[in-house]
Amino acid sequence: MKNLYLLFVKFFKIGLFTFGGGYAMISLIQSEAVENMKWIDEKEMVNMIVIAQTTPGVLAVNTATFVGYRVAGIAGAACATLGSILPSIIIISIISLFFDAFKSLKYVAYAFDGIKAGVVLLIANATITLDRKNTKNIFYFVILILTVGFHFVLKINLIYILLASAVLGIIYSLIKVKFSDDKNKSNKGGGV
Repeated sequence: MKNLYLLFVKFFKIGLFTFGGGYAMISLIQSEAVENMKWIDEKEMVNMIVIAQTTPGVLAVNTATFVGYRVAGIAGAACATLGSILPSIIIISIISLFFDAFKSLKYVAYAFDGIKAGVVLLIANATITLDRKNTKNIFYFVILILTVGFHFVLKINLIYILLASAVLGIIYSLIKVKFSDDKNKSNKGGGV
């Protein structure tokens, strides 16, 4: 029961104090779930983000759901998900009541200009922190360069790039396993 309460409170806090969408929330989720609460390790966090990115829905909400499920099953997933979305629902409901008056306040516009800069830092921090656990090899760098090039130069949709990267990852892993198995067989056969 304590874990359910903590999941709700932690993800409510993340949802309440995060501007900039899912990618900005990832840094705070990583800080709370991995570093502070030790619910998951960094490798699990990276895997959850990959799965959350490739499943329908909002990245941060999907990640919250996966963390909650990992900690306390279906009830944990429900608490973490509700905690992460409730602040946005409350804030948007309040803003919608006063939207016309709110949007004309120049200090609100100034505040959002400052927040935009902070969001870039949150996203960069999440990227750097989570990338530290990735295995770096020639395949990793080839995929990284190709994906950046295909997206920014050729303007190919990120969904297609992610799907192609997943297929290439599967092919690469199968070839690597096959090569390793063949090498082990030849080493065993040569020593007899």
